[in-house]
Amino acid sequence: MIRISKGELKRRVEKLGKLMSEKDLDAIYISGTTSFKYFADYFYIATERPAAFLIDKNLDIHFFGPVMEKEHVLGQCPNIKDSYGYPDYPGDKHPLKYFGEWTEKIVKEKKIGVDNPSFYSSGWGFKPIPVDEIVKGFNISGISEDLYNMRKIKSDEEIEIMRESSKWGNLAHNLLQEYTEYGEFDFEISYKASSEANKMAMYAFGMDTRPSINSPMEIGAGFRGQVGEHSYYPHSLFTNRKIRKGDILGSGASGEIDGYHIEIERNLFVGKPDERTRRFHKLAVEMQKVAIDALEIGKEFSAVDRKVIEFAKENDVLQYRLHHSGHCIGLEGHEAPFLDVGENEKIRAGMTFSVEPGIYVKGLGGFRHSDTVVMHEDGPEVITYYPKDTESLTICD
Repeated sequence: MIRISKGELKRRVEKLGKLMSEKDLDAIYISGTTSFKYFADYFYIATERPAAFLIDKNLDIHFFGPVMEKEHVLGQCPNIKDSYGYPDYPGDKHPLKYFGEWTEKIVKEKKIGVDNPSFYSSGWGFKPIPVDEIVKGFNISGISEDLYNMRKIKSDEEIEIMRESSKWGNLAHNLLQEYTEYGEFDFEISYKASSEANKMAMYAFGMDTRPSINSPMEIGAGFRGQVGEHSYYPHSLFTNRKIRKGDILGSGASGEIDGYHIEIERNLFVGKPDERTRRFHKLAVEMQKVAIDALEIGKEFSAVDRKVIEFAKENDVLQYRLHHSGHCIGLEGHEAPFLDVGENEKIRAGMTFSVEPGIYVKGLGGFRHSDTVVMHEDGPEVITYYPKDTESLTICD
């Protein structure tokens, strides 16, 4: 079983203690689900029911949430001190009023840092209430950017988990390619490959322990509707026609072990591709290599995207470029900073990227390879591995 260790979680909470000292805070209030996972190894389904962690000066973590989660969180998370539960949402009393009462009970002083000025947000019908109805007389400071910055540099443990995610993503993509045939819908193939990959993972990690995957379909591969002419659209999502001979497919896979994302994206060719298709595919592979080679410690993120743009101009494909060259990746599928001309943050060791420039030719299809890359002091390391040459990606020939 591969998970973030208790020692790693302890070091993360200690960073919160340091942040409290730097900002003269008496507690930190966190309501973002990604931060739940990062600081307490807690997966929470955010709905209309608000939840939060309150971390006090002793670095004790207190959980506020619906009573349905009160025992669950204590059993799931090794570093939670106690758990407070409200009946349900909306209830006779708004849940955030309970949160305010519990905060006043735990925090004797009046300075707290919050990741969300509304104390909780959700698109599932949740309605916030004014802050002065939650806590009274408290000095509230925003710390969302501070928390986000803590996640930008990945630890050795995080990188090892992402390596493991890469193995399972590679397996899922192998299965996807193996099962792809013309005459079938893309979702049929995706479900078959993803289900088999997840089943293998369940057996590999063991079924008597808390699984290393968050849900039964976190290891998966598919086409996201990028079938034939629809592969022109980077986020097509869905197409209602079957795969045909001659189609260009946009494929992708991920192995989300312990919540850590990776990306593998490729093209698959249903039948022998013509010379025009081969040319664009070759250029897409070369363009990605330009982006990866441009990753360098101390260089601005924007410099990578500018190198890709320069390559696109030189090879007369700039007009076929629809998005920037990539993004960071980790507990979220897309994380900042971005490999974009407008991003001036510097590249640092320990950052992890999805590098994915693309070429999109209307009426023909899209050409994009995505790989997950770790930045080291001595250069970038591509931790995903899957063939890139046209022959290896040609099926049903």
